[in-house]
Amino acid sequence: MLVPRFQLLLSLTGIGSGLHTSIPGTCKSYPGTPSWPSAATWAALNQTLDGRLLQPPPPGAVCHPGQPTYNASQCANVTEEWKTYDFHAANPISVMWDKFDNFTCLPEQNTTCSPAGYPAYVVNASCAEHVKIGIDFARKYNIRLNVKNTGHDYLGRSNSPGSLSIWTHHLNKITYNEGQFKLQGSGKVISGNSFTVGGGSQMYDIYAAADKHNQTIVGGGAKSVGVGGYITGGGHSILAPRHGLAADNVWEMEIVTPGGDILTVNEDRHPDLFWAMRGGGGSTFGIITSATLKSYPSPKVTGVTIMIITDPKESFVFDLITYIVSQMPSLMKQGFSGYNIITKDMEIPIQEPGIPDRVAGFMGKCILQDVDDPEAVSKAFHPINETIQKRWPNRVQFYTTLEQYDSFLAWFDKNYDTNQAGGSLYLVSRLLDGEVLTGNTEALKNALQVGMSGSSRSMEAFMVGGKGVQEATPRGGSNAVNPAWRTAYVHALNGEPFGPFNKSEEQRAKEILEREFQPLRDLTPRGGAYINEAFPFEKDWQQTFWGSNYAKLLKIKRRVDPTDVFWCSPCVGNERWQVRQDGRLCKI
Repeated sequence: MLVPRFQLLLSLTGIGSGLHTSIPGTCKSYPGTPSWPSAATWAALNQTLDGRLLQPPPPGAVCHPGQPTYNASQCANVTEEWKTYDFHAANPISVMWDKFDNFTCLPEQNTTCSPAGYPAYVVNASCAEHVKIGIDFARKYNIRLNVKNTGHDYLGRSNSPGSLSIWTHHLNKITYNEGQFKLQGSGKVISGNSFTVGGGSQMYDIYAAADKHNQTIVGGGAKSVGVGGYITGGGHSILAPRHGLAADNVWEMEIVTPGGDILTVNEDRHPDLFWAMRGGGGSTFGIITSATLKSYPSPKVTGVTIMIITDPKESFVFDLITYIVSQMPSLMKQGFSGYNIITKDMEIPIQEPGIPDRVAGFMGKCILQDVDDPEAVSKAFHPINETIQKRWPNRVQFYTTLEQYDSFLAWFDKNYDTNQAGGSLYLVSRLLDGEVLTGNTEALKNALQVGMSGSSRSMEAFMVGGKGVQEATPRGGSNAVNPAWRTAYVHALNGEPFGPFNKSEEQRAKEILEREFQPLRDLTPRGGAYINEAFPFEKDWQQTFWGSNYAKLLKIKRRVDPTDVFWCSPCVGNERWQVRQDGRLCKI
């Protein structure tokens, strides 16, 4: 039997669950320093893990002559696949944005290549015991601990140079629980359907498994989103306006704590950890090895593509944009949700008669769920179009196309996130409530103008809040999701790209994003931002990402992880450490 065998091995190697202490030091142990474990110690860990300890080379090394893994034909393949999410998801150390491995080994021969920007070792976990062994080892030897599934992370939290990384990618079992689910360690039986998914499961795999039972879950917009980081960040979704955030739909989790304990957490067992792990951020309180998620009958979906556009040279561009944005709460109350772009000047890849090459205005990819009325879309947008034509007659074009889908998966298959990986960018975001969207339109107009002053000349305005999020009833009564979500309708965000090895360009991107969203911050002084798609350098990040929940989260963090086995940025409780210029994580 697996567990007793692991327990025996742990007792022989001395890295078992009883060791809740760590080697004292002002810095985490780092490769090449005296405190770094010996080769024999790493070999013993590998034996304990049945050979599942990896020491992967940088994936871009195949393009660099002189590197042990150099291979010209493989280089061509890697270069081609570098821009895909799937490539980075399937690699134990690669992440989707080059900045977060410090550009240390791009697949380009004219650049340098070093493993210094990546974890030193990886635990290729396929069960909770593997995760436990890795955590225990990192704690005992005071090694920086990293957690990666797919590397789909806009804040760089899934890569830590010189660390021991726990790769959860193969914790991907998916089980359907039909009709009811009994909470472990509790007498409660929850009515309804659910899926118990491994902590490394990816969104598309869950959607596909759910569809076989005519079900779906509240999930993300990209195939490669991993469930662990998604629900610990809260998890917005195009289905959230109807069913709440992903974190609102978690019934139970199995986690491994910083102390190496494998725990089942729910509303009755370890309720504080259950509360914190749903929205309190990843790589902080523990590693999710499985989660049970409420599922819903898969809806029939009306896919709605909308364009409300004008000439970018028109003087009323921002009046038009502000008016459309002010109508989003009303549209959401009528059942619309979706991913939208507002722009002051954008080239569009649509070649249709009457549509210019460059436009300003609104472009949306929205859905309605289980709506039988064929006139529902025209009824919702008729008053908007009527107002627009009265204010700016014959100067604004309005286009809609509808497509019907028999299931959510059928819609997702044609509308998932197809953005490229590779490259580098920072994001900035803000959650916008009804008061901001429908109140002082001049203030909103000014904020939108400044918000589109960067290189993209546009902003994304996701309709992913609203009734379902505001009235959510998560198990246990609440969770650690940013309270700003409970009044939000729109998740507004923008990004600014920059090239490799260009510190001034990177600094300029930071300054642009900081400046662009300051008016939206000023408009929402009690608001915040979505932690998984956010500006990594928010000045008041504790308030911005967790609001009034931060004090409770910090108390839980200090109790369950007193020596900071888990550390990331920006993450709860990270105030006691910082990354030095040489890459080492040291106490402040």
